[in-house]
Amino acid sequence: MVLKRKSSRYVLALLMVVILLAGCTSNNNGGNDAESPKPSDTAATTAPTESPKDDNAPRVGGTLTVSTFSDIVTVNPLYVQDTASGDIGYLLYSSLYNLDRSGNIVAEPWSLAAELPQISEDGKTYTIKLKNTAKWSDGQPVTADDVVYTINTSINPAAGSPAIATLDKIDKVEKVDDYTLKITLKQVYAPFQYSLMLSPVPAHILKDVKVEELQAHPYGKDPAQTVTNGPWKWSEWKTAQYVSVEADPNYWGEVKPNIQKIVYKIYADQNTEVQALIKGEVDTTLAIPIPQIDAVKSNDKIKLVTGRSSSYEYISFNFDPNNHPGKFVPFASQKARQAIAHALNRQGMVDNVLKGTGALMNSPFMPGSWADSPNAVNYSYDAEQAKKLLAEDGWVAGKDGILEKDGKRFSFELQYNSGNSRREQVSTIIQQNLKDVGIEVVPKAMDFATWIDQNITPGKYPAILLGWSLSNPDPDAESIFSSKYFPPTGQNVGWYKNEKLDKLWVDGYSVVDQAARKTIYDEIAKEISADLPYIFLYQYGNPQGVGPKVKYAEEDAPEPSHQTGYFYHIIKWWLTV
Repeated sequence: MVLKRKSSRYVLALLMVVILLAGCTSNNNGGNDAESPKPSDTAATTAPTESPKDDNAPRVGGTLTVSTFSDIVTVNPLYVQDTASGDIGYLLYSSLYNLDRSGNIVAEPWSLAAELPQISEDGKTYTIKLKNTAKWSDGQPVTADDVVYTINTSINPAAGSPAIATLDKIDKVEKVDDYTLKITLKQVYAPFQYSLMLSPVPAHILKDVKVEELQAHPYGKDPAQTVTNGPWKWSEWKTAQYVSVEADPNYWGEVKPNIQKIVYKIYADQNTEVQALIKGEVDTTLAIPIPQIDAVKSNDKIKLVTGRSSSYEYISFNFDPNNHPGKFVPFASQKARQAIAHALNRQGMVDNVLKGTGALMNSPFMPGSWADSPNAVNYSYDAEQAKKLLAEDGWVAGKDGILEKDGKRFSFELQYNSGNSRREQVSTIIQQNLKDVGIEVVPKAMDFATWIDQNITPGKYPAILLGWSLSNPDPDAESIFSSKYFPPTGQNVGWYKNEKLDKLWVDGYSVVDQAARKTIYDEIAKEISADLPYIFLYQYGNPQGVGPKVKYAEEDAPEPSHQTGYFYHIIKWWLTV
C-alpha cells in the first residue's frame, strides 16, 4: 500500500507523508493583500466552447469550490505525503497509470502511459510506453527522461523523498527511446504495479538543482515556478485561505476538463465546512463529520456519497527516548502497550463517535480485504486487565493516582491536528479511558501543515492520533513499520524496530501468489498486534457532500474506497452554472 497522512480524511499519505513555507500566488504574494481578488472574483481564463444549456449534458465552464480545513504543504510529487497536498497534486499532475473503480491499474485517456506495462516472465522487468502527445504546461514534451529523472531522484537518499519507500526495490531504470523506458527490479516486488501510479516531475526544470536542495526549492510551493502536466494548472495559493487551479487551455489529453476553475477553500474546522456546504458557499465537502450527517441529509439539494473507505485511524507511539522528558519512554514495554490497548473503549468510539459507521481494526490490514487476518489480537475493553498488566510491568500508583515506575510518571502528550472534530472527541475518550487506569494523557491540537513539517516528518513527538489512507489495495506496509524507513526519508516516524517484522514484510512482497502472501500476512498480523507499535483503532468512512451544481455520469461518480476517490474522473464532471 502507498499511504498518505490524513488530515480531514488520511493521510498516511503512502499516503506516504514535507515542509510548510509561506503560500504564494502567481505573483509571489503570499500575504493577505487587500488588492488580491477573492477566489470567487477571479474568472477562469478560458471557456473553450459554447456549452449546452441542458443540465444533464456535459458543459464547459464554471468554478467548483471544494472545502477543506487543511492547507497544502507542497505539490511537488517528490515530497507530497499529506492529504491536502495530494488533492491538489491530483488535479495538477498526470500519473503514469490510474486506478479503475475495482482497484486495478489502467491507462486512462488522462494517464501518461499508452498501455499497461509489459512484465517479464521473472516479474522483475517492466517496460512502459508513454504517449507521445503529453506536454508540460510550459509546452515541453513529457518524455522518458522525466520518468527516469523522477525515479532516480526518488531513490536517492540525499533527496529525502518519501517515495523512496515504494521505489527502492528498483535496480535500474533505463531510457529505451524518448517514449519508452525499462525498469529492472532487484527482486520480485508484488505491489510494484501500484508504484507505477507515480507522477513524474519535469527534468528540464529540476535536473540542474542539487538533489539535497530540491525539498527547499520553490518548485511545488510557488505557482509561478511550478510546471505541471495535468488538466489544470496552478494559479494561486493564499496561505490558510485557498488554493486555486485553472484549466490549462493547452492541455494535451484527448478528454478535456469541463470545469474551468477549482478553488480549494480552507475553513477553520469541519463543522464550519458543513455549514458552508448547506449555505451553498461550496460545492463539495470531502469529509462530513458523522454528527453533521443528519443536517446534510435534511437538505434535499445535497447528495451524500458514502461507502467503505481506505482510511484508518491509530495511535502511534514514539520509541526514540529523545522525544520524551528525561529520555524516559513510559510505554517502552510491550506489556504497557497491551495495557493501553485494553484500557481503550474502541468499540465505544465506533458506536458513539462514528455512530456505527466504522469497523474495529487490530492490524494494518483493512477489514474485509484479502489480507485481513483472524490471527490479529483483538483487545477487548477491559480496565481491570489493563491494571493487572501495568502492575505486572512494575507500575504503582503515586499520590495523585497517576502510575509511577523508577521515579517516573506514566504521562505523555498525545498530538492530533486541530479542526478535526472526530479526533477532538476521540482524544478526549483516550484521555479519560487511560486516566481510569492511572495513565495521564495530555491531548494537544496542532495546525496540520506545521505539525507535519515540525513533528511528524522528522519523527519528533511523544505519541500521535492520526490516520493513514491507502492509495492502493495491496497490504504491504513495510514503509511505515520497518526499521529500514526511519526519518527523515522514511515513514516509520515512531522509530519502531522489530527484526522479525522487518523480515516478514520482505517475505510478504517477495512472492506473487496471493495464497502464499496471505500466510505471511497472517503472521505479520499476529506479531504486530501483539507488539503494538500502533494501537489500531478503526476503519472510518468519509461521507462526501456534493452540492446541486455538480453533475457527473454514474460511471464517473466519486469512489469512496480510493484515496482521492472524491475526485474520481473529475475531468469529466461538469457544473450547471
